[in-house]
Amino acid sequence: MSDWMMAARDALGAARDYGDSVRQAVAAVVAPQGTPDAGLLTREQHRVHGYAWVAASIAAMEATADWAARAVRAGRFGAAEELTLRIGFGETLAQIAYGMPMSAHEVVRPWSLGTAAEAQALAAHPAAARFLAEGSTAESRAALAALLADGVRPCEALGDEALDLIRDQMRAFTAAAITPHAHGWHLADALIPDSVIAEMAQLGVFGVCIPENHGGLGLGKLAMAVVSEELSRGWICAGSLGTRSEIAGELIAENGTPEQKAKWLPRIADGSCLPTAVFTEPDTGSDLAAVRTRAERAADRSWRVMGAKTWITHAARADLMTMLVRTDAGTPGYGGLSMLLAEKTRGSDAVPFPDAGIEGSEIEVLGYRGMKEYALGLDGFAVAAEGLLGEREGQGFKQLMRTFEGARIQTAARAVGVAWNAFDLALDYALGRKQFGQALTVFPRVADKLALMAVDTVMARELTYAAARAKDSGARCDIEAGMAKLLGARAAWAAADNAVQIHGGNGYALEYPISRVLCDARILNIFEGAAEIQAQVIARGLLAGQAQSSKDTAAA
Repeated sequence: MSDWMMAARDALGAARDYGDSVRQAVAAVVAPQGTPDAGLLTREQHRVHGYAWVAASIAAMEATADWAARAVRAGRFGAAEELTLRIGFGETLAQIAYGMPMSAHEVVRPWSLGTAAEAQALAAHPAAARFLAEGSTAESRAALAALLADGVRPCEALGDEALDLIRDQMRAFTAAAITPHAHGWHLADALIPDSVIAEMAQLGVFGVCIPENHGGLGLGKLAMAVVSEELSRGWICAGSLGTRSEIAGELIAENGTPEQKAKWLPRIADGSCLPTAVFTEPDTGSDLAAVRTRAERAADRSWRVMGAKTWITHAARADLMTMLVRTDAGTPGYGGLSMLLAEKTRGSDAVPFPDAGIEGSEIEVLGYRGMKEYALGLDGFAVAAEGLLGEREGQGFKQLMRTFEGARIQTAARAVGVAWNAFDLALDYALGRKQFGQALTVFPRVADKLALMAVDTVMARELTYAAARAKDSGARCDIEAGMAKLLGARAAWAAADNAVQIHGGNGYALEYPISRVLCDARILNIFEGAAEIQAQVIARGLLAGQAQSSKDTAAA
């Protein structure tokens, strides 16, 4: 074991101790009676969300240390891996000890968390101090940038031949069928062609996690993350096509009746049924308890849906809508919500919504264009009597919540793919562009950006894989999934922003693909739970878990 590996182990222990001190300090303010108080959680968002960012960053260090250990065991821990570990730990420890950026302007510092003395102790810990002084230096970043320019990449092997093969297959497909055309599709605001969707279906993209007995591949969330990452490395919209199938497939596989599973899962898996998620409403945003779209039984026991939905991705071309509606107007909040499997006719450019009772208007967007976004108006839209998911009313919110873990893991994987896309474009441009007679990669500020982009992306990737492994083990992983999504979105945006900077003025030109990647990256911090929502969920979950652990200890 290298001395940097041993230092990482010791520094991680110190970081965990500091994380515990942050949790205790925040709990003392927002959970004075032991259980987090909702009003205090809201009032103290800067402190609470800062704790979430600290906890997520420590989790990323843990995942990166695990990655390095696997690389050592596989005989693949070389210079690139050691530099990635050094730089990643050095940068992360500096943020934890001195100031954690939650956005470009919002930095949470130890004294605002009530842990100034503990942060000083962390910085003084011998292993942490070594990373702070020698981890992310001009020399280490230049060394990594030089390796990256020579084509060396930090180890990405998963230790599973099947998963490594899936990565290779998806990367080859993306390079041939997605990357060369993505920017043209984006500029034309065109849907991903049906022929490409058919190729993706043949590769099993839409049935990665659907059980084999229903026509899927029967693989886990880690495989799904790899597929999403590689497709998104070509274009986020290619990776996102699978998200709708993932959500619908998990909803039906986990909650559907035998008949619903038999009807829908094979069609989703083979790509003949393209689903879309219909949850968000104009005035609700993340507050799903406030959903007002209602569904009422007709005389023939079918449902009639009335209301408005918005930000519905791929709505016109979809064949199935998983639709969250209120079936019990007398029960407020989550209890009155149900999930409908609403079949619809696939639309065309001329007639996007041919069915009676549904109209849609396209929402023009900066990026993320390959499927199109719509606002939907529902006026008596008919859903078959057997369309109630699981034939259970009032369970829609609970059914949906169980899919959010997988959806957020997949979103984190998409973010990782976008970050790699930005890195690829930045490195290619920097190698080919000459300034003052030298390639851009020679200049330290450019080399720094490239090295830090790669390190940040590796750490986000490994945190995403860790969440996927937790999900595959059967463990509850809403916190881990939220952490992966939180850091993955930041990594994607930072990479895209820095890649544009490396391009200079050309990065602002529509003809250069990095302009598309910048627009695509921005949505990742908003959809599938905005960063602020993710931070709230993470901190609340960690604080509630600590309260429950304390109760269990007392009872014992």
